[in-house]
Amino acid sequence: MMFEQIDRQKCKWEAAELLRDAQVSPKAMTALYMALVIVLNLFSALVDTGFFSIFISILVSLVSTVLATGFALYCMAIRRGERAEFLTLFDGFSFVGKLILLDIVYSLFIFLWSLLFVIPGIIAAYRYSFAFYNLYEDPGIGVMEALDMSKRQTLGYKAQLFALDLSYIGWGLLATLPSLLLIFQINRDLTMLVLYGIPTPEAYFGLPIFALNAISGFWQLLVALFYFPNCVCVRLSYFDVAKRTSGVGKDAAPAQNNPWSGWNAPDGLN
Repeated sequence: MMFEQIDRQKCKWEAAELLRDAQVSPKAMTALYMALVIVLNLFSALVDTGFFSIFISILVSLVSTVLATGFALYCMAIRRGERAEFLTLFDGFSFVGKLILLDIVYSLFIFLWSLLFVIPGIIAAYRYSFAFYNLYEDPGIGVMEALDMSKRQTLGYKAQLFALDLSYIGWGLLATLPSLLLIFQINRDLTMLVLYGIPTPEAYFGLPIFALNAISGFWQLLVALFYFPNCVCVRLSYFDVAKRTSGVGKDAAPAQNNPWSGWNAPDGLN
C-alpha cells in the first residue's frame, strides 16, 4: 500500500483552472443545484400533517441525494474535460436504489462506530467517504464492494481528508451564519418558555420563520457559488490520487486525457 502527501493548495488551484474552462458554467450549475435543494426543503417545512410530513421529508431527502450525486457527476466530467449538461443533476435516478441502500449502510456503519465514541465515528465517516464516488463511477458494483474499495483507498489519507475539510470550514460557517443566528434565537425563546412560561414569538426580526428560512437558503446559495464547485472538485482530486496509489477503483491508473491526474505531490507538509 502506497500513499503520498497531497499538496492541497495545488489541488485547489488546479480545480479553479478546470472550473474556469468548464463548458457549462459551474456557478450556474451550483445555483440550479442549490435552488432545487432549497425549494425542496422549504416545501418540506410547509407540510406539517403527521404521517404525510414524514413521507415528504423522506422524499425530499431522497431527491436531495440524487441531486448531490448529479452535481458530483458534473464535477467528475469537468475533471475529465468532458461536457456535462444541467440534466446531469438527475442522472442519479438511474441507480437510485443503490444510492439509497449505500446511504443507509454508510449511516449505519458510522452510527455503530459512534457508539464506541465520537472519534471512531469520525474515522469511520472518512474511511467510507469514497464509497459514493466509487458507486458514481461504476453503478454496476455492489454497495458493500463500494464500501470495501473506499476502506482500502482511504488508508493513509483520512488525516489529509480531515485537513481538507477544515480548510473549507470558514466557508461553511459563513454559509450557515443566518441559520445559526435563527437557531440561537429560537432555542433562547424555548428556554424562556420552559423556565418562565414566556410564550415564543411568531416572528423573528420582524419576519415569519418561513421567510427567514428562505432568506437563509438564498444566502447559502450565494456563498456556495464561490466555494462549493471547487470543494467537490478538490475532493475528487484526492479520490483520484487515492485510487492511483492504492490501485483500487475504476481506471485506477492515471487517465491519459486528464491534465491534472497522476501528478507527484511534494513531500512537504501543506
